[in-house]
Amino acid sequence: MENLKINQEKITDQDIKRVSKRWILASQITWNYEKMMGVGYLYAILPILRKLYKKSEDLKEMMRNHVQFFNTTPHMGGFILGIDAATEESGGKTAKDAASGIKTGLMGPFAGVGDTIFGVLIPTIFGSIAAYMGQNGNVTGVVIWLLVNIAILIFRYFTTGIGYREGTKLVTSAKDKLDALTHAATLLGITVVGALIPTVVKANIAANFKSGDVTLEGQAIVDQIMPSLVPVLVVAGIYFLLGKKKMTSTKAILIIMVASIVFYAIGLLA
Repeated sequence: MENLKINQEKITDQDIKRVSKRWILASQITWNYEKMMGVGYLYAILPILRKLYKKSEDLKEMMRNHVQFFNTTPHMGGFILGIDAATEESGGKTAKDAASGIKTGLMGPFAGVGDTIFGVLIPTIFGSIAAYMGQNGNVTGVVIWLLVNIAILIFRYFTTGIGYREGTKLVTSAKDKLDALTHAATLLGITVVGALIPTVVKANIAANFKSGDVTLEGQAIVDQIMPSLVPVLVVAGIYFLLGKKKMTSTKAILIIMVASIVFYAIGLLA
């Protein structure tokens, strides 16, 4: 009967909005190597716990339950918070293990999708475009990057509500759509990066070939084979290096820096 009384408390839209705001502001403020985002998760869901569990001992027990290890992409954590809130609203303390299972089971899959979209694809696509426009003194690049981040912030604000309304259905019904979206976004990102290679990577053949009174420019010869061939080869070389064991992005950058200096010094590249 005690659990039934607890569950008579209903979560409102204002409660969900408070959770969203708290998650956006504090999801990683107390990030640490022991529990990672665990404290941030507890801070975000605390208004829900206080509403559902009126007894001090019950509240402390559920707080200890929610301060355990938790780590996912911050942009996707709102979905898990919403699902968790809906589960505890319907089950009370009896849903303690279910809430822990939801967090443990969902933080990995949501991290995979979130890292791909928000950690790689969006910065790669929009960041590259904005940076290229900024290099040319176009303030539109700054505006694009600002608008993208505002859109992401708005998206994060509504994720908790979506998770609360859809519950676990969100995971099963949206799985195929999320997989398709991730695949399509990956292809789009690769296409954009490929299109940016000729404009962002600056590498030209400086060597010229003379035969009597005739001078052949090395870059002109290469352009006849394929325009922007050298930048493409540079990117392909970096991609090849990164596929090697014990090779890191830092080592690859150092190799490119040294090679650029050497080739420029001997007059091969400009």
